[in-house]
Amino acid sequence: MPGLRTAWRIDRAGSLDRLRRVEEPLPPPAAGEARIAVHAVGLNFADAFACLGLYSATPRGSFVPGLEVAGVVEELGEPLPGHPPVRVGDRVLVLTRFGGYATALNADTRYVVPIPADWSFAEAAAYPVQALTAWYGLVRLGAARAGSVVLVQSAAGGVGLQALAILTRLGARPVAVVGTAAKRDFLLERHALAPACAIVRDGAGDAAALDAALGALAAPGFDLVFDAVLGRGFRPAFRRLAPEGRYVLYGAADFMPRGASRGWLALARRWLARPRLDPLAMISENRALLAFNLIWLWESIDRMPEALDALAALALPPPHVGAIRPFAAAPAALAELKSGHTIGKSVLLVGAAA
Repeated sequence: MPGLRTAWRIDRAGSLDRLRRVEEPLPPPAAGEARIAVHAVGLNFADAFACLGLYSATPRGSFVPGLEVAGVVEELGEPLPGHPPVRVGDRVLVLTRFGGYATALNADTRYVVPIPADWSFAEAAAYPVQALTAWYGLVRLGAARAGSVVLVQSAAGGVGLQALAILTRLGARPVAVVGTAAKRDFLLERHALAPACAIVRDGAGDAAALDAALGALAAPGFDLVFDAVLGRGFRPAFRRLAPEGRYVLYGAADFMPRGASRGWLALARRWLARPRLDPLAMISENRALLAFNLIWLWESIDRMPEALDALAALALPPPHVGAIRPFAAAPAALAELKSGHTIGKSVLLVGAAA
């Protein structure tokens, strides 16, 4: 039977102020789909960039943001061959190509994954996007392994903490860069990092701090840099790549506008000042720059099981949820995430879960 749901919808990209809470119909799940009663929604920087129209995969026209939710299966469409078995009542996390900011949704069952029995809905909603991003960037592209010296930018964010967890499992040697002293203290308490290997981002002082970290590890350079900022720290980090080192870029948080709208003038200044590399110099220095947007994985469903199985094999602990906000406060929670002051993952709780 058709139902009603509450969703946060934006009529067109361009400003976070256009997000509106609406009641709208939800049709029955189609063949190969499950209707999910959403209990928690994971927030991502990509949500803010999409609402601002600065994300390459932003839908045209009206859309509901959100790439991941956790909840309970409450109805099933006709099963299709090749789809995993899903049952009514299952606790699941769901990967969505937008549409997650809602109290219910219909999802392709190939993107529906059981939640570990000891995880909360908030932890489940905090897991898939961050964990897949960290795994793909570090392992698939970055070739991180035991002994690798890895610089992680924004290490106290949702992806950054998952990156540190993965590197710990691999036996790699991380150096963490964060934006505030409070985030550095959090990492030193939570992870076994040498003090020199937890750095507060400081523009002009970054180079000296990176040298001190490499000295503490007795390393000539970084085997891998994992970066979602693309700010002033890019050049000093790239210059300190070891031969065969890989710089993996998966975002540009430095381009995030400070206000609710895009702020074209400030964006233009950042665009003109963005780092530029000489490919010929990269040949002689034997360094690589790789970049990716994880949304491609949503379009390559045949690759999803491999990625999820690889993550499961690492047996990561539940992700750190640093901010839990009610579903009704989605715009404020998104602005809070956008500010860069949160630690770990931000999650919205829906209904009784809140």
